[in-house]
Amino acid sequence: MNRTALVTGASSGIGRATAALLAARGYRVLGTCRAPESLPAGRRIADVEYLALDLADESSVEALGARLKDVDVLVNNAGESHSGPFEELPPDDLRRLFQVNVFGPVRLAQLAIPGMRERRYGRIVMVGSMLASFPLSYRSSYVATKAALKGFSNGARHELSPFGVWLTTVEPGSINTGISERRTKHIAADSIHRTDFETMLAALDRNEHSGVSPERVAATIVRAIEDQKPRQRYAVGSNAPLVFALRRVTPTSLVEKMTHRRHNLHR
Repeated sequence: MNRTALVTGASSGIGRATAALLAARGYRVLGTCRAPESLPAGRRIADVEYLALDLADESSVEALGARLKDVDVLVNNAGESHSGPFEELPPDDLRRLFQVNVFGPVRLAQLAIPGMRERRYGRIVMVGSMLASFPLSYRSSYVATKAALKGFSNGARHELSPFGVWLTTVEPGSINTGISERRTKHIAADSIHRTDFETMLAALDRNEHSGVSPERVAATIVRAIEDQKPRQRYAVGSNAPLVFALRRVTPTSLVEKMTHRRHNLHR
């Protein structure tokens, strides 16, 4: 195996599981996290080289340009979870969220593509969310970033596949990664939405605690990388095959009701 893969957010969850699986399959793996020097030994993977990356900092993203020239596989996994009533989302925080979840990953892909195109081989996996296909109340900011990431991927794959470079999106459903403890939340003290917001969060946390493992998502990501002609989208978790099949034959209004009932919101 002479392929080099770079996985963002490789210190925990899906990113760590993906980096470990790629290393086990013989890839040379670069894994990013905000502070590699502070990463405990127990969270390090022996065959992974760790690089510093803060997606909120444009200069940190650009600093990876030289390493990305030689990368054959880019897994844009790192991102931030975000919740809040639409009317209460702070503009500055929205800008930061889009930098972390969209602009940073897109720029990393732009930096990697020229080398992939010249070698006539490349795989770019955007780790999205099933919420981009099944939007949920009080998650509009997060949904919007994942939908944007999918849009970039879906459009650009047509431009680059003639050069052997394939972009694809992996959409996890409920995954047990501990992200519920790290979710950014915005809600006013006197918000009219507080009861429904807290109901949604409780259901979201419950679903994630009972979700599939990061290793199962990692296996789907590796499948997307190693398929000869990767599909536009791979979904995993939350009964993905069934719910996407139902979505194709079910009225949108009913799909919305089913999504909200899963989170104890009766619309």
